[in-house]
Amino acid sequence: MRVKATLSLTIGLLILGRLFAQAAEVAETKEVTPVPLARTYVVGPNDLLLIKVYRQDDLESRVRIAADGSSTLPLIGTIHLGGKTLEEATAHLRERLEKDYLVNPQVSVTILEYAKRRFTVLGQVQKPGSFEIPSEESVNLLEGIAMAGGFTRLANSAKITVTRTVNAKKTTMVFDAKTMTDGSSSHLTILPEDTITVPQRIL
Repeated sequence: MRVKATLSLTIGLLILGRLFAQAAEVAETKEVTPVPLARTYVVGPNDLLLIKVYRQDDLESRVRIAADGSSTLPLIGTIHLGGKTLEEATAHLRERLEKDYLVNPQVSVTILEYAKRRFTVLGQVQKPGSFEIPSEESVNLLEGIAMAGGFTRLANSAKITVTRTVNAKKTTMVFDAKTMTDGSSSHLTILPEDTITVPQRIL
């Protein structure tokens, strides 16, 4: 009986040891697994990008996005990447290189340094002011208004305006909060330097 008990204890300890080893391996794997960049991040002015082309070391570039969204790259020259997501910027670079220079280029775009990306909310919201878009994230219209505390009781939510500068020209878009529940207007991505204005309703 004592031999059986000792044998059972030994087997139990071996099983426990194996389980602990497996748990440690899983924990180690989780620690070293890199967190992928949010591919929906919208490139903006003053962002610093690292652009690489597979097996084309001479085309590797570190570029700062200018106020108008442009940057200058080898071979391509001036290109506008501002206002594009990382996915869109990568695809655009690939198309430009493939069009005139390379066959099936493999392009990667990485954010080396995030610029401070701020937008402004004015008018009938609880906390009007300037707000920062978190790094690697995007903010839609409803989220931007929520960051300002939401609407006041005097807000005219049917005529929300978003003013932004595109190619040195100011454009204004008007949205109705009542139609945002369908997911269309609410998913308008707020860009750096945008101004959201919520007017007062007529009493």
